[in-house]
Amino acid sequence: MNAFEYARPQTVQEAVELLAGRWGEVEVLAGGTDLLSLMKGYLATPKRLVSLQGIQELRGIRSSAGGVSIGAMVTLQELHDNKTVHDGYHCLAQATEGVASPQIRSMRTVVGDLCQRPRCWYYRNGFGLLATGPDVKSLVPSGENQYHAILGSQGPAYFVSPSSLAPGLISFGAKLRILGPKGRRELALADFYRIPQSEGEREYALEPNEIITEVYVPASGQGWKSATYEVRQKLALDWPLATASVALRLAGTTVTSARIVMGHVAPKPWPALGAEKWLAGKVLTDETAARAGELAVSGATPLSKNGYKVQLARIAVKRALLAAERSH
Repeated sequence: MNAFEYARPQTVQEAVELLAGRWGEVEVLAGGTDLLSLMKGYLATPKRLVSLQGIQELRGIRSSAGGVSIGAMVTLQELHDNKTVHDGYHCLAQATEGVASPQIRSMRTVVGDLCQRPRCWYYRNGFGLLATGPDVKSLVPSGENQYHAILGSQGPAYFVSPSSLAPGLISFGAKLRILGPKGRRELALADFYRIPQSEGEREYALEPNEIITEVYVPASGQGWKSATYEVRQKLALDWPLATASVALRLAGTTVTSARIVMGHVAPKPWPALGAEKWLAGKVLTDETAARAGELAVSGATPLSKNGYKVQLARIAVKRALLAAERSH
């Protein structure tokens, strides 16, 4: 990797002052499980790294009557081990279990997971975020696209959002608290992700001189149950092919409200709005869960080699719904 400056501020404000106004000049270092690999491949060549390791205010999980605040530097393992998360937001604990490497769970941070770059092999091999070739057309539609998007896949981006936690957090209406030169702001996680239209953009709505300080998750309250279901080729050290995180409010076995968010099937976490609306008022059975899965992928437009993901996403939604209904 290229040589770089290393800064270790003690406060968030100091960290913000060390950032730059353009992407690529300075990068924020949290756990480093993604950024360092990008630097080794010369996909990221920052002149300065700003480490958040010394900022204590970014650590810890704090519960209140209104919800849970998760510091930016909380690791996936700490999130998994937290009793409040396990009891009230079970889909998040399940999502961390899907990250099968104990080493990665102990280093990757919650916000680092939300902000990791796409795992698209075109991007990781230097063809850019939109995988454009010499003729400026994307290489993906006629190339090796078996792991790419089936929803939101009309271009120009065909990668899938890699975050393990984002679908579950979005299902609970999570918000990001952000600090930058203009002060603090709050942004719904559902609005954080976007589909880039050019190579110079990032796939999330964060400015290069801003830092996410915490994730706020509203209280789950009584009657809410949740689950995450992932489909992957192998359980150890592999990326999911399709996931679904759901949060349900039930009256007995009747769904009064449903939130369904799919992962690894689109360039951003993908809410199944039609399935959510259809489920309201239905008794949750194998048949209604299966129908919700069908509705969730009704708009899918698979590429030449990834049509199988439609069935996987359908099944992930069905099984996540049934697992949520049966959860404690």
